[in-house]
Amino acid sequence: MSLVYNKSIELLFMSSSEDGFLASAQNISNYKRVWARDGVICGLAALASENEALIQIFKKTIETLAAHQHKIGTIPSNVSIQNNEIDVSYGGLAGRVDAVTWFVIGICQFAYYKKDDAFIDRYKSNIEKCFTLLEAWEFNNKHLLYVPLSGNWADEYITDGYVLYDQLLRLWALKSYNYFVKSDRISNKIENIKEQIQINFFPNSNGEKFHERAYNEVQFKDYLPCSFSPSGYKIQFDAFANALAVLLNIGDQNFQEKQLNYAFNLASSTKLGMLPAFWPPISTKDEHWNLLKNNCKYEFRNYPNEFHNGGSWSMVNGFFGLALFSKNKLVQTDFILEKVNNANEMSDFSFFENFNTETREPNGVPYCAWSAAAGVLLHQTRFSNFKLLV
Repeated sequence: MSLVYNKSIELLFMSSSEDGFLASAQNISNYKRVWARDGVICGLAALASENEALIQIFKKTIETLAAHQHKIGTIPSNVSIQNNEIDVSYGGLAGRVDAVTWFVIGICQFAYYKKDDAFIDRYKSNIEKCFTLLEAWEFNNKHLLYVPLSGNWADEYITDGYVLYDQLLRLWALKSYNYFVKSDRISNKIENIKEQIQINFFPNSNGEKFHERAYNEVQFKDYLPCSFSPSGYKIQFDAFANALAVLLNIGDQNFQEKQLNYAFNLASSTKLGMLPAFWPPISTKDEHWNLLKNNCKYEFRNYPNEFHNGGSWSMVNGFFGLALFSKNKLVQTDFILEKVNNANEMSDFSFFENFNTETREPNGVPYCAWSAAAGVLLHQTRFSNFKLLV
């Protein structure tokens, strides 16, 4: 194994607690918590690593999240347990929709890896509550989730309403669960969601649109728009969402090829060689600048080319690499893996949260657990025949 791989495993251990994975090994209060999405992504890397001690930490992560599920089904965004004092957060300025979907995905991936159907049975009531809640969050019973501003990992960005990333995570969660329970009802739901994604997010699609007038005004690109709402479409490129769409095999082969070509060409054109989380960056002259500028609880971080606003994240690029690998694009997969490793190595293996795409300067928190997880997950998928349940 390479030095960066071993350092990644080391960081995952450093970011561990008796309650599960923490977001960072740094002693930063908001990161010294068990987070749903961070914890599950670290858990997927744990499974990929085949390190049983890390896998048990993933199991503890799931247990902690399940123990603090809200009575209506909401999964905590994060949980802090220190000195027997428990602090549970279901979100800051808004609740986190993706905490619910990542939780279900995590349980199912663990059970799949362990070949342990009893693990699904143990959490069946938790999972069913999650799906009932997600159905309520459609609001109009038309198969797509309605997500508030700040409602997912891009919590200081501009996406809201029918956010592509969240539709795809829900689809992945349902497919993963249905692998075990084989329910006709869930199979029908999966098909209904896929159909609505194709009707409302893909160019030249047939079928009744949620927002026909807004759809007809979109100048579609070689990728899927990031979100739409009653106020119209937001057409920035969302790297995570488009990677998930390819990984889950949504759309025809021709369009998937366009998505991957666009994304890889974009990544190759940057100094880091990595894909920005959202592109192009929003500047002070753009119509959404005020929406972006005001969407922060503490300090503003979304300067152009930074954070969610065009910044580059190792974690996101890990999933882009998985999408490339799923289509047997091995040369491109190896390129992205190399760039993720290069980013994680910077400043003596500091595993920064994200980077300024223009200057290559690191941003955010160092020793970020899911930055390490990205490299482990992609490396093991590429070289050790590890397979996620998709």
